Amino acid sequence: MSDINAILEPGMLVRHPEHADWGVGQVQSNIGGKITVNFREEGKVVIDGSRILLVLVYEE
Repeated sequence: MSDINAILEPGMLVRHPEHADWGVGQVQSNIGGKITVNFREEGKVVIDGSRILLVLVYEE
């Protein structure tokens, strides 16, 4: 399994695998495995990339 979190960059769109109700989020930063994402329905969330594997959204 590849670690998609390692390639995430600001502007990329993602979903949280355990919180579909948060909607699509835009990556704000990815520093040292801490990924800050601004989700439409939840707001800004800092995610520990070593614990949660985000799902990349290819088309919105």
